[in-house]
Amino acid sequence: MQQRLDYKLASPAAFKAMLDTEQQVHHGGLEEPLLELIKTRASQINGCAWCLDMHTKDARARGETEQRLYLLSAWREAPFYTERERAALAWTEAVTEIAAQGVPDEIYTEARRHFDEKALVDLTLAVIAINGWNRMNVAFRTEVGGYVSPHATKR
Repeated sequence: MQQRLDYKLASPAAFKAMLDTEQQVHHGGLEEPLLELIKTRASQINGCAWCLDMHTKDARARGETEQRLYLLSAWREAPFYTERERAALAWTEAVTEIAAQGVPDEIYTEARRHFDEKALVDLTLAVIAINGWNRMNVAFRTEVGGYVSPHATKR
């Protein structure tokens, strides 16, 4: 598929707004490995190849295992995720697919067991941000494959 347009160049102010939101996500206090998991899971749901390429590379560069990345779309059946990660992944799926059923009380209750109020708001903002990036990249068919993680070690 051919890229439709470069949204960064077409509207630098919109791109800056997205970057500002992303900066807040990374300053919210949630652990980076968890953020990479939820970004990858939302990107799987939304079919965003560009974000999947980016976040799986970043996750691996930060030490995430191949096995956990491969099984992320089936996290409920795989024993490799903590209770906190499972709560975050369920929250991510519910917020990403909010039109289908809202956010069920049982998902909220489980998320609150693992995240205080601030952390749950920060988690929600992270889900909102990745869904925004997914929509920009899918809508404009951002070219996939050239991303190099800044977290990768130099060899």
